[in-house]
Amino acid sequence: MSAQRADGTGLFIGGQRESGQDVRTGNVTASLAVANIVKSSLGPVGLDKMLVDDIGDVLITNDGATILAQLEVEHPAARVLVDLAQLQDSEVGDGTTSVVIVASELLRRGNDMVISGIHPTSVIAGYRLALKEAVSYLKREMVMKVSELDDEHLINAAKTSMSSKIIGKESDFFAKMAVNAVKSVKMKSSSPMVASQPVQVEAKGGEEKEVESSDTATTKVDSGSSKDSTVASKSNSMSQSSSNSNNTNASSKVVPSSANASNPRYKYPLSAIHILKAHGKSSTESHFIPNGFAVNAMRASQGMPTAIEGTPDNPTVKIAMLDMNLQRHRMAMGVQVIVKDPAEIENIKKREMDITKERIGKIITAGARVVLTTKGVDDLCMKYFVEAGVLCARRCAKDDLKRLAKATGGKIVVTMADMDGNETFDPECLGTSESVSEERIGDGEMLYVTGCGGSGASTIVLRGANEYMLDEMDRALHDSLCVVKRMLESTTFVIGGGAVEAALSVHLEKYAETLNTREQLSISEFADALLVIPKTLAVNAAKDSSELVAKLRAAHAKNQKGEDDSLKHIGLNLTEGTIRDNLLAGVVEPAISKIKSLRFATEAAITILRIDDRITLAKGQQ
Repeated sequence: MSAQRADGTGLFIGGQRESGQDVRTGNVTASLAVANIVKSSLGPVGLDKMLVDDIGDVLITNDGATILAQLEVEHPAARVLVDLAQLQDSEVGDGTTSVVIVASELLRRGNDMVISGIHPTSVIAGYRLALKEAVSYLKREMVMKVSELDDEHLINAAKTSMSSKIIGKESDFFAKMAVNAVKSVKMKSSSPMVASQPVQVEAKGGEEKEVESSDTATTKVDSGSSKDSTVASKSNSMSQSSSNSNNTNASSKVVPSSANASNPRYKYPLSAIHILKAHGKSSTESHFIPNGFAVNAMRASQGMPTAIEGTPDNPTVKIAMLDMNLQRHRMAMGVQVIVKDPAEIENIKKREMDITKERIGKIITAGARVVLTTKGVDDLCMKYFVEAGVLCARRCAKDDLKRLAKATGGKIVVTMADMDGNETFDPECLGTSESVSEERIGDGEMLYVTGCGGSGASTIVLRGANEYMLDEMDRALHDSLCVVKRMLESTTFVIGGGAVEAALSVHLEKYAETLNTREQLSISEFADALLVIPKTLAVNAAKDSSELVAKLRAAHAKNQKGEDDSLKHIGLNLTEGTIRDNLLAGVVEPAISKIKSLRFATEAAITILRIDDRITLAKGQQ
């Protein structure tokens, strides 16, 4: 509705205004349109999307966050769902498609309730209540804690994540690769420990608090006085301490600081895992380089050695990483030298060569046997490196060198000038490894650095038929790496295949019946909205969704009545079109993925449902 004048106010609005149910329906319609784009790509038999941009570049993927990131979404409400998928991708790494589908279903049902006469505030209050109860039930009944995760749990989680991707058929091979890669970059967390004081972790209802990765856990420290001090510790592995609880009847548990010291927290930085893509061969010929690093570069000259290894006298190979040009020294711009004797010209040229030789000599004297630079190396410098038997590579990517510096314990040198104006090379800037070699991969060469002596790094070299396949393999592997990282840091997981959504739906319907307020209907609709995940999974697998979801709900209803405890882990078997025990089948995923997915989806739906007025301002006239 165009409204240049707000009715009865005498105020002018330079633009268009929509209000009431019109804007709410428009927002929900736009959100559903976005969700419908990614809905068919959910699950192990989901379909791919082909995206073609304005210059003809093609992208083939079924990753929800990638699909939505490529779309040019103009509607402001629909952009909320696009941002939601990006948030889920950055926080968890997986579950981007499902979070958008759940949010859109909550929006659709919320809008229907508003149309039928329920006030949006009541709908929002009901959704918040349902979310709180769902997360509480999930942590209490569905989350499975594993004090010592073995590889089987991690591999199952990685296989579940990549089941819907292009590498799903080779999930056994890539799942093991993902687990080995994440475990190879294990390092102690730098989060501070509380020393020499017992730490009391508050518990409620016999359960110790469970905290996801990005939330803040608050613990009380007995400082010997009546006033407690509060320590907020932001940690992804708080659940490790709560998984060790055997006394579920106690209201609190005192953990001495010595126990914390003996169980240090670990983190797994995925930035230390370098993924390289090379054309050629099949995907199963991809390989993992433990404690090694591969750089997409080659020797600057054929006269240089192809491999450099440690000797008995000096077992380490030292690597210099430079971010500067290695070229013949020249006078600075604007400098004029007046020469009267022509013989002096040769002396100037000779001195320029000597300065270059001295600069290269200082790098070699410091112990460098491998030199990598982000910029150029001219023929004169190359000559000195060849004579010294040093392997040199030029035009390396700066990001690669940053990772290599961290992996080998070195530093990137930007300039050789010191505080006194002289040129020196600090040997402490050199990284160390056991060997460096050039190997032919596909159409080009790569430098393999093995036995890195720094904080740890690993490289995965992916092989595939074409660029589209390699890019999709990279995205699929990234999701699996994130899942394994979350599993290792939180040591908790839940059953996949629609089991969590069906159990929450049954529980929330029972919970809604216990309320005598107007939020009852909203909670019931929230329960029904969660079933959109198992329904979509069944539809995408070409199965009868109504029958499968009915069987799934019936199994979880029996379990929650206490009739059969073995039905707790029942989920969908999309291959056979039946239900099964998905714990035995190995269909698991990190608990944090489900919890954050529910929270993000509900908050996004509430954000859009709260809007009842939209004013689009017209562009100002010049």
